Amino acid sequence: MKRKPPTPSSSRFEAVDALRGLAMVWMTVFHFCFDLNQFGYIRQDFYHDPLWTGQRTLIVSLFLLCAGMGQAMAVAQQQSWQRFWRRWAQVVGAALLVTVGSWLMYPQSFIYFGVLHGIALMLIMLRLTVRRGGWLWLLGAALFTFWLLVVSALEAGAAPWLVDALNSRALNWLGLITHKPITEDYVPLLPWLAVMCWGGAAGTWLSGRGAAYLKRPLPALLKPLAILGRWSLSYYLLHQPVMIGALMALGWLSK
Repeated sequence: MKRKPPTPSSSRFEAVDALRGLAMVWMTVFHFCFDLNQFGYIRQDFYHDPLWTGQRTLIVSLFLLCAGMGQAMAVAQQQSWQRFWRRWAQVVGAALLVTVGSWLMYPQSFIYFGVLHGIALMLIMLRLTVRRGGWLWLLGAALFTFWLLVVSALEAGAAPWLVDALNSRALNWLGLITHKPITEDYVPLLPWLAVMCWGGAAGTWLSGRGAAYLKRPLPALLKPLAILGRWSLSYYLLHQPVMIGALMALGWLSK
């Protein structure tokens, strides 16, 4: 009797899902405060105040770390390219919906390269390099250093002929800019690819020598976060329309 060839494992890791769920909850609170500000219930400077800009940086970092870890674990479980492209197409479709929705609400500052757009591009690049494992720590550090040096040089006046081109919408998705573009969400390739590389390195380690940590049962209190993390893309698309709709309804009822 012939044995069936082993099939790739596709088990999920609740700890990573819970971490992604934590990022979703934090993002929801952040966006709710942003919406309250937009509707005039509070007065905060979300574009310059370190209280808010710092939170945004940490939230995006969590998302990209989780995306990097998830991709590394998928490769370790022998995820096929077909399955990768199917998931990638969902991310791209969601990114296009974000662009259209933000254009309807904020035509002067719509989202053309936000977190989902960035993730879509970075996932391909990470997929091609994730088998490098521990070298991704160094690659991430090299990318971050390169970004820091180039941006510092441009801001200091080096290569002025390049500045306008790199700040244009055609190239500012690279992240080599001297001023932030006018858009409601902006997650360029650099320096954020460095964060995803570090997530990939962590995911590679957790899939191998650190597997024991992932196999530990998740405390019951964190189970809802893991469930939320499994449905992160759907939740991401729905949470803002629901909150904005609720605030609009509240404003209408209070008249």
